[in-house]
Amino acid sequence: MTEGLKVLKLKNKFSVERDISGCGLCGIINAKKVKTNGESIKKAISVEHDRGNGLGGGFAVYGNYQNYAELYAFHIMYDNLSAKDNVEEYLKNNFIIEKEESIPTSKTSKIKEHPYLHRYFMKPKPDRQDKLFHDMGDDDFVVQSVMSINEKYDGAYVFSSGKNMGAFKGVGYPEDIADFYELDEVEGYMWTAHNRFPTNTPGWWGGAHPFTLLDWSIVHNGEISSYGINKRYLEMYKYNLSLKTDTEVITYIFDLLVRKHGLPIELATLVLAAPFYQNIDKMDNEKKELLTTLRQIYGSALLNGPFAIVFGYSGGMVAMNDRIKLRPLVAATMGDFTYVASEEAAIRAICPSPDAVWSPKAGEPVIVKFEELVAQKGGLIGL
Repeated sequence: MTEGLKVLKLKNKFSVERDISGCGLCGIINAKKVKTNGESIKKAISVEHDRGNGLGGGFAVYGNYQNYAELYAFHIMYDNLSAKDNVEEYLKNNFIIEKEESIPTSKTSKIKEHPYLHRYFMKPKPDRQDKLFHDMGDDDFVVQSVMSINEKYDGAYVFSSGKNMGAFKGVGYPEDIADFYELDEVEGYMWTAHNRFPTNTPGWWGGAHPFTLLDWSIVHNGEISSYGINKRYLEMYKYNLSLKTDTEVITYIFDLLVRKHGLPIELATLVLAAPFYQNIDKMDNEKKELLTTLRQIYGSALLNGPFAIVFGYSGGMVAMNDRIKLRPLVAATMGDFTYVASEEAAIRAICPSPDAVWSPKAGEPVIVKFEELVAQKGGLIGL
Protein backbone atom coordinates (compact mmCIF):
# COMPACT_ATOMS: atom_id res chain seq x y z
CA MET A 1 0.00 0.00 0.00
CA THR A 2 2.73 2.42 1.01
CA GLU A 3 4.85 1.50 -2.01
CA GLY A 4 1.84 2.03 -4.27
CA LEU A 5 1.33 5.52 -2.91
CA LYS A 6 4.97 6.34 -3.55
CA VAL A 7 4.64 5.26 -7.18
CA LEU A 8 1.49 7.35 -7.58
CA LYS A 9 3.22 10.44 -6.20
CA LEU A 10 6.19 9.93 -8.50
CA LYS A 11 3.92 9.64 -11.52
CA ASN A 12 2.16 12.88 -10.60
CA LYS A 13 5.44 14.64 -9.94
CA PHE A 14 7.05 13.67 -13.22
CA SER A 15 4.00 13.59 -15.47
CA VAL A 16 4.55 15.58 -18.64
CA GLU A 17 1.87 18.01 -19.76
CA ARG A 18 1.61 19.12 -23.35
CA ASP A 19 3.16 22.52 -24.05
CA ILE A 20 0.64 24.16 -26.34
CA SER A 21 2.53 27.47 -26.63
CA GLY A 22 -0.46 29.73 -26.22
CA CYS A 23 -3.16 30.78 -28.68
CA GLY A 24 -3.99 29.20 -32.04
CA LEU A 25 -3.65 30.92 -35.43
CA CYS A 26 -4.73 30.03 -38.96
CA GLY A 27 -4.74 31.79 -42.31
CA ILE A 28 -5.87 30.89 -45.84
CA ILE A 29 -5.31 33.00 -48.95
CA ASN A 30 -5.93 32.39 -52.64
CA ALA A 31 -3.55 34.51 -54.72
CA LYS A 32 -6.02 34.65 -57.64
CA LYS A 33 -8.88 35.72 -55.34
CA VAL A 34 -10.89 32.53 -55.74
CA LYS A 35 -13.45 32.58 -52.93
CA THR A 36 -14.24 29.91 -50.37
CA ASN A 37 -16.76 29.91 -47.56
CA GLY A 38 -15.95 29.79 -43.85
CA GLU A 39 -16.08 26.01 -43.49
CA SER A 40 -12.39 25.43 -44.25
CA ILE A 41 -11.02 28.03 -41.83
CA LYS A 42 -13.45 26.80 -39.16
CA LYS A 43 -12.24 23.23 -39.62
CA ALA A 44 -8.59 24.28 -39.49
CA ILE A 45 -8.87 26.37 -36.31
CA SER A 46 -11.00 23.72 -34.59
CA VAL A 47 -7.99 21.37 -34.77
CA GLU A 48 -6.26 23.88 -32.46
CA HIS A 49 -9.13 23.76 -29.97
CA ASP A 50 -6.83 23.00 -27.01
CA ARG A 51 -4.88 26.19 -27.60
CA GLY A 52 -7.78 28.27 -26.26
CA ASN A 53 -10.02 28.24 -23.21
CA GLY A 54 -13.29 29.49 -24.66
CA LEU A 55 -12.67 33.14 -23.80
CA GLY A 56 -12.10 34.40 -27.31
CA GLY A 57 -12.45 33.32 -30.93
CA GLY A 58 -12.64 35.25 -34.15
CA PHE A 59 -12.20 35.52 -37.90
CA ALA A 60 -11.37 38.09 -40.55
CA VAL A 61 -12.54 37.63 -44.12
CA TYR A 62 -11.67 39.63 -47.24
CA GLY A 63 -13.82 39.92 -50.36
CA ASN A 64 -17.11 39.30 -48.54
CA TYR A 65 -18.72 42.67 -49.24
CA GLN A 66 -18.35 42.87 -53.01
CA ASN A 67 -21.59 44.82 -53.46
CA TYR A 68 -20.30 47.53 -51.10
CA ALA A 69 -16.60 47.28 -51.96
CA GLU A 70 -16.04 51.05 -52.11
CA LEU A 71 -17.68 51.73 -48.74
CA TYR A 72 -16.26 51.41 -45.25
CA ALA A 73 -17.94 48.52 -43.42
CA PHE A 74 -18.21 49.37 -39.72
CA HIS A 75 -18.96 46.44 -37.41
CA ILE A 76 -19.97 47.80 -33.99
CA MET A 77 -20.76 46.10 -30.68
CA TYR A 78 -23.21 47.83 -28.33
CA ASP A 79 -23.81 47.04 -24.68
CA ASN A 80 -27.18 48.79 -24.78
CA LEU A 81 -29.54 50.63 -27.12
CA SER A 82 -28.69 54.00 -25.59
CA ALA A 83 -25.07 53.58 -26.73
CA LYS A 84 -26.34 52.62 -30.19
CA ASP A 85 -28.44 55.79 -30.42
CA ASN A 86 -25.51 57.99 -29.39
CA VAL A 87 -23.07 56.45 -31.86
CA GLU A 88 -25.57 56.53 -34.72
CA GLU A 89 -26.07 60.24 -34.16
CA TYR A 90 -22.31 60.72 -34.61
CA LEU A 91 -22.30 58.51 -37.71
CA LYS A 92 -25.23 60.34 -39.32
CA ASN A 93 -23.53 63.68 -38.74
CA ASN A 94 -20.27 62.60 -40.31
CA PHE A 95 -20.96 59.77 -42.78
CA ILE A 96 -23.25 59.02 -45.69
CA ILE A 97 -24.78 55.70 -44.64
CA GLU A 98 -25.75 53.62 -47.67
CA LYS A 99 -27.02 50.65 -45.62
CA GLU A 100 -27.21 49.58 -41.99
CA GLU A 101 -28.46 46.35 -40.45
CA SER A 102 -27.95 43.85 -37.68
CA ILE A 103 -25.08 41.46 -38.35
CA PRO A 104 -26.64 38.06 -39.16
CA THR A 105 -26.28 35.57 -36.31
CA SER A 106 -27.80 32.28 -35.24
CA LYS A 107 -28.85 31.10 -31.82
CA THR A 108 -26.44 28.44 -30.62
CA SER A 109 -26.20 26.46 -27.41
CA LYS A 110 -22.64 27.71 -26.84
CA ILE A 111 -23.16 31.47 -27.37
CA LYS A 112 -25.95 32.45 -24.99
CA GLU A 113 -25.14 36.11 -24.26
CA HIS A 114 -23.77 38.68 -26.65
CA PRO A 115 -23.80 42.44 -27.34
CA TYR A 116 -25.98 44.12 -29.95
CA LEU A 117 -24.07 43.56 -33.21
CA HIS A 118 -24.68 46.03 -36.04
CA ARG A 119 -22.98 46.94 -39.32
CA TYR A 120 -22.94 50.09 -41.44
CA PHE A 121 -21.79 50.57 -45.03
CA MET A 122 -20.82 54.19 -45.45
CA LYS A 123 -18.37 56.89 -46.52
CA PRO A 124 -17.34 60.16 -44.85
CA LYS A 125 -19.35 63.26 -45.68
CA PRO A 126 -17.56 66.12 -47.46
CA ASP A 127 -19.20 68.50 -44.94
CA ARG A 128 -18.70 66.31 -41.86
CA GLN A 129 -19.73 67.84 -38.56
CA ASP A 130 -16.64 66.76 -36.62
CA LYS A 131 -14.66 69.94 -37.31
CA LEU A 132 -11.59 68.73 -35.41
CA PHE A 133 -10.87 66.26 -38.23
CA HIS A 134 -12.65 68.13 -41.03
CA ASP A 135 -9.65 68.46 -43.36
CA MET A 136 -8.47 64.87 -43.10
CA GLY A 137 -8.54 62.39 -45.96
CA ASP A 138 -11.16 59.65 -45.76
CA ASP A 139 -8.85 56.96 -44.34
CA ASP A 140 -7.45 59.24 -41.67
CA PHE A 141 -10.93 60.41 -40.74
CA VAL A 142 -12.14 56.81 -40.39
CA VAL A 143 -9.16 56.03 -38.15
CA GLN A 144 -9.92 58.99 -35.91
CA SER A 145 -13.64 58.16 -35.85
CA VAL A 146 -12.94 54.56 -34.78
CA MET A 147 -10.64 55.70 -31.99
CA SER A 148 -13.03 58.44 -30.90
CA ILE A 149 -16.00 56.07 -30.68
CA ASN A 150 -14.01 53.44 -28.81
CA GLU A 151 -12.70 55.97 -26.30
CA LYS A 152 -15.59 58.40 -25.79
CA TYR A 153 -18.79 56.42 -26.28
CA ASP A 154 -19.44 54.14 -23.33
CA GLY A 155 -20.94 50.81 -24.29
CA ALA A 156 -19.82 50.95 -27.94
CA TYR A 157 -16.86 49.37 -29.69
CA VAL A 158 -15.97 49.44 -33.40
CA PHE A 159 -14.39 46.07 -34.15
CA SER A 160 -14.08 46.34 -37.94
CA SER A 161 -13.87 49.33 -40.28
CA GLY A 162 -12.32 48.27 -43.60
CA LYS A 163 -13.53 48.08 -47.18
CA ASN A 164 -14.72 44.76 -48.61
CA MET A 165 -13.68 42.90 -45.45
CA GLY A 166 -15.03 42.21 -42.00
CA ALA A 167 -14.11 40.86 -38.57
CA PHE A 168 -16.39 38.46 -36.72
CA LYS A 169 -15.38 37.73 -33.14
CA GLY A 170 -16.57 37.18 -29.60
CA VAL A 171 -16.29 35.18 -26.38
CA GLY A 172 -16.28 31.47 -27.16
CA TYR A 173 -14.28 28.86 -29.01
CA PRO A 174 -13.72 29.85 -32.66
CA GLU A 175 -15.79 27.01 -34.08
CA ASP A 176 -18.74 28.21 -31.97
CA ILE A 177 -18.15 31.81 -33.07
CA ALA A 178 -18.17 30.63 -36.70
CA ASP A 179 -21.56 28.97 -36.19
CA PHE A 180 -22.89 32.02 -34.34
CA TYR A 181 -21.99 34.37 -37.22
CA GLU A 182 -23.13 31.86 -39.88
CA LEU A 183 -19.74 31.96 -41.58
CA ASP A 184 -20.58 28.91 -43.68
CA GLU A 185 -22.77 31.38 -45.63
CA VAL A 186 -19.94 33.93 -46.03
CA GLU A 187 -17.44 33.78 -48.89
CA GLY A 188 -14.04 35.42 -49.23
CA TYR A 189 -10.64 34.98 -50.88
CA MET A 190 -8.65 35.39 -47.66
CA TRP A 191 -9.44 34.19 -44.14
CA THR A 192 -7.67 34.42 -40.80
CA ALA A 193 -8.73 32.85 -37.51
CA HIS A 194 -7.77 32.96 -33.85
CA ASN A 195 -8.35 30.79 -30.79
CA ARG A 196 -7.59 32.83 -27.68
CA PHE A 197 -6.01 31.90 -24.37
CA PRO A 198 -5.97 35.27 -22.58
CA THR A 199 -3.10 35.88 -20.18
CA ASN A 200 -2.65 39.56 -19.35
CA THR A 201 -6.09 40.89 -20.31
CA PRO A 202 -9.62 39.63 -19.60
CA GLY A 203 -11.72 37.64 -22.02
CA TRP A 204 -14.41 39.94 -23.43
CA TRP A 205 -16.12 40.40 -26.77
CA GLY A 206 -13.99 43.33 -27.87
CA GLY A 207 -10.79 41.69 -26.65
CA ALA A 208 -11.09 38.69 -28.95
CA HIS A 209 -8.91 38.67 -32.07
CA PRO A 210 -8.60 39.78 -34.80
CA PHE A 211 -7.83 43.40 -34.05
CA THR A 212 -8.50 45.63 -37.02
CA LEU A 213 -8.15 49.15 -38.33
CA LEU A 214 -9.26 50.06 -41.85
CA ASP A 215 -8.39 46.95 -43.88
CA TRP A 216 -5.56 45.83 -41.54
CA SER A 217 -6.32 42.80 -39.37
CA ILE A 218 -4.07 40.98 -36.90
CA VAL A 219 -4.33 37.66 -35.10
CA HIS A 220 -1.56 37.11 -32.59
CA ASN A 221 -0.14 34.38 -30.37
CA GLY A 222 2.27 35.52 -27.69
CA GLU A 223 3.16 38.56 -25.67
CA ILE A 224 4.61 41.89 -26.77
CA SER A 225 6.99 42.79 -23.95
CA SER A 226 7.88 46.06 -25.71
CA TYR A 227 4.24 47.20 -25.44
CA GLY A 228 5.04 50.26 -23.30
CA ILE A 229 7.64 51.60 -25.73
CA ASN A 230 5.47 50.77 -28.76
CA LYS A 231 2.44 52.46 -27.18
CA ARG A 232 4.29 55.70 -26.38
CA TYR A 233 5.76 55.74 -29.87
CA LEU A 234 2.34 55.37 -31.50
CA GLU A 235 0.84 58.06 -29.28
CA MET A 236 3.37 60.50 -30.77
CA TYR A 237 1.51 59.97 -34.06
CA LYS A 238 -1.92 60.52 -32.43
CA TYR A 239 -2.93 56.86 -32.18
CA ASN A 240 -5.17 56.24 -29.21
CA LEU A 241 -4.61 52.84 -27.64
CA SER A 242 -7.76 52.43 -25.57
CA LEU A 243 -8.15 48.64 -25.58
CA LYS A 244 -5.22 47.95 -23.23
CA THR A 245 -3.91 44.94 -25.13
CA ASP A 246 -0.51 44.33 -26.68
CA THR A 247 -2.03 43.05 -29.93
CA GLU A 248 -3.48 46.49 -30.64
CA VAL A 249 -0.01 47.99 -31.13
CA ILE A 250 0.81 45.58 -33.97
CA THR A 251 -2.19 46.73 -36.00
CA TYR A 252 -1.38 50.40 -35.52
CA ILE A 253 2.33 49.96 -36.26
CA PHE A 254 1.50 48.37 -39.61
CA ASP A 255 -0.89 51.26 -40.34
CA LEU A 256 1.80 53.80 -39.46
CA LEU A 257 4.62 52.17 -41.40
CA VAL A 258 2.76 51.09 -44.54
CA ARG A 259 -0.15 53.50 -44.99
CA LYS A 260 1.24 56.65 -43.36
CA HIS A 261 4.96 56.33 -44.09
CA GLY A 262 4.70 54.36 -47.33
CA LEU A 263 7.08 51.51 -46.47
CA PRO A 264 6.73 48.33 -48.52
CA ILE A 265 5.36 45.40 -46.55
CA GLU A 266 8.75 43.69 -46.81
CA LEU A 267 10.51 46.58 -45.05
CA ALA A 268 7.75 46.86 -42.44
CA THR A 269 8.38 43.25 -41.40
CA LEU A 270 12.10 44.05 -41.03
CA VAL A 271 11.15 46.84 -38.62
CA LEU A 272 8.89 44.65 -36.49
CA ALA A 273 11.36 41.74 -36.26
CA ALA A 274 14.67 43.44 -36.97
CA PRO A 275 17.82 41.28 -37.14
CA PHE A 276 20.20 41.57 -34.20
CA TYR A 277 23.04 44.05 -34.59
CA GLN A 278 25.64 41.28 -34.40
CA ASN A 279 24.02 39.74 -37.49
CA ILE A 280 23.69 43.08 -39.28
CA ASP A 281 27.41 43.74 -38.78
CA LYS A 282 28.24 40.58 -40.78
CA MET A 283 26.20 41.63 -43.85
CA ASP A 284 27.45 43.35 -47.00
CA ASN A 285 27.48 47.14 -46.97
CA GLU A 286 24.16 47.66 -48.80
CA LYS A 287 22.16 45.42 -46.47
CA LYS A 288 24.02 46.68 -43.44
CA GLU A 289 23.28 50.31 -44.27
CA LEU A 290 19.58 49.64 -44.93
CA LEU A 291 18.97 47.62 -41.77
CA THR A 292 20.98 49.97 -39.58
CA THR A 293 18.96 52.91 -40.90
CA LEU A 294 15.67 51.13 -40.26
CA ARG A 295 16.69 50.30 -36.69
CA GLN A 296 17.79 53.88 -36.03
CA ILE A 297 14.61 55.45 -37.42
CA TYR A 298 12.08 52.87 -36.21
CA GLY A 299 13.73 51.44 -33.10
CA SER A 300 10.62 52.15 -31.02
CA ALA A 301 8.48 50.13 -33.43
CA LEU A 302 10.52 46.96 -32.90
CA LEU A 303 8.44 44.19 -31.31
CA ASN A 304 10.11 42.29 -28.51
CA GLY A 305 8.83 39.18 -26.80
CA PRO A 306 7.48 35.85 -28.03
CA PHE A 307 4.99 36.18 -30.88
CA ALA A 308 3.59 34.71 -34.04
CA ILE A 309 1.21 36.82 -36.11
CA VAL A 310 -0.95 36.50 -39.19
CA PHE A 311 -1.61 39.88 -40.75
CA GLY A 312 -4.21 40.55 -43.45
CA TYR A 313 -4.62 43.64 -45.64
CA SER A 314 -6.12 44.53 -48.99
CA GLY A 315 -2.95 43.50 -50.83
CA GLY A 316 -2.46 40.08 -49.30
CA MET A 317 -1.34 38.24 -46.18
CA VAL A 318 1.79 38.19 -44.00
CA ALA A 319 2.71 35.61 -41.36
CA MET A 320 5.80 35.85 -39.18
CA ASN A 321 7.48 34.94 -35.90
CA ASP A 322 9.54 36.97 -33.49
CA ARG A 323 13.26 37.10 -34.21
CA ILE A 324 14.04 34.17 -31.88
CA LYS A 325 11.03 32.04 -32.90
CA LEU A 326 9.50 31.58 -29.46
CA ARG A 327 6.06 30.76 -30.89
CA PRO A 328 5.23 28.09 -33.49
CA LEU A 329 4.30 28.85 -37.09
CA VAL A 330 3.95 26.51 -40.09
CA ALA A 331 3.25 27.37 -43.73
CA ALA A 332 2.17 25.37 -46.77
CA THR A 333 1.16 25.90 -50.39
CA MET A 334 -1.19 24.05 -52.71
CA GLY A 335 -1.70 25.53 -56.15
CA ASP A 336 -2.82 29.14 -55.71
CA PHE A 337 -3.56 28.63 -52.02
CA THR A 338 -1.21 29.40 -49.14
CA TYR A 339 -1.95 28.21 -45.62
CA VAL A 340 -0.39 29.22 -42.30
CA ALA A 341 -1.15 27.90 -38.83
CA SER A 342 0.26 27.27 -35.39
CA GLU A 343 0.20 23.52 -36.09
CA GLU A 344 0.79 21.54 -39.27
CA ALA A 345 -2.18 19.34 -38.35
CA ALA A 346 -4.50 22.32 -38.80
CA ILE A 347 -3.29 22.77 -42.38
CA ARG A 348 -3.48 19.08 -43.25
CA ALA A 349 -7.04 18.91 -41.93
CA ILE A 350 -8.11 20.99 -44.95
CA CYS A 351 -5.19 20.32 -47.32
CA PRO A 352 -3.99 16.72 -46.73
CA SER A 353 -1.28 16.72 -49.44
CA PRO A 354 0.17 20.22 -49.91
CA ASP A 355 2.78 20.96 -52.58
CA ALA A 356 5.19 22.28 -49.96
CA VAL A 357 5.31 22.57 -46.17
CA TRP A 358 7.88 24.53 -44.15
CA SER A 359 8.46 26.13 -40.80
CA PRO A 360 9.55 29.77 -41.31
CA LYS A 361 12.77 30.76 -39.59
CA ALA A 362 12.86 33.29 -36.76
CA GLY A 363 11.81 36.72 -38.02
CA GLU A 364 11.34 35.40 -41.57
CA PRO A 365 8.02 36.53 -43.04
CA VAL A 366 5.77 34.54 -45.31
CA ILE A 367 4.41 37.16 -47.69
CA VAL A 368 1.65 36.39 -50.18
CA LYS A 369 0.37 39.11 -52.47
CA PHE A 370 -2.67 38.76 -54.67
CA GLU A 371 -1.90 37.75 -58.25
CA GLU A 372 1.45 36.37 -57.12
CA LEU A 373 1.37 32.61 -57.17
CA VAL A 374 4.27 31.77 -54.86
CA ALA A 375 4.65 32.71 -51.21
CA GLN A 376 7.90 34.60 -50.70
CA LYS A 377 10.26 33.00 -48.25
CA GLY A 378 12.24 35.82 -46.65
CA GLY A 379 12.07 39.58 -46.95
CA LEU A 380 12.86 42.23 -49.50
CA ILE A 381 16.60 41.72 -49.35
CA GLY A 382 16.61 37.94 -49.03
CA LEU A 383 17.37 37.71 -45.31
